[in-house]
Amino acid sequence: QVQLVESGGGLVQAGGSLRLSCAASGRTFSVYAMAWFRQASGKERDFVSGILWSGDNTYYADSVKGRFTISKDNAKNTVYLQMNSLKPQDTAVYYCAAQYSPASNFTSWGQGTRVTISS
Repeated sequence: QVQLVESGGGLVQAGGSLRLSCAASGRTFSVYAMAWFRQASGKERDFVSGILWSGDNTYYADSVKGRFTISKDNAKNTVYLQMNSLKPQDTAVYYCAAQYSPASNFTSWGQGTRVTISS
């Protein structure tokens, strides 16, 4: 399995941008896909965006399409989430996660990074 460490969260005004990073270490060769999830206060954790580790397929929740972009640098074992046109409803703790096969759940998780968008 892999260990995941997120960074890049912070406080920005609505309309601003942030870039989150997720650094993976360990058995990265075993990863099938990586994804970002978020959990707002008092709500369930929701899928935001995903990317295949070996490939370019990307996936987005409808709420972030056109505003967020997921990318990766396999040489650095790092996944990024570029977030533009941020809205107060994007406020949440953002988690990075790894999936090891297309039939499995995301079973490796980072500690999360907090994103706060002020109106």
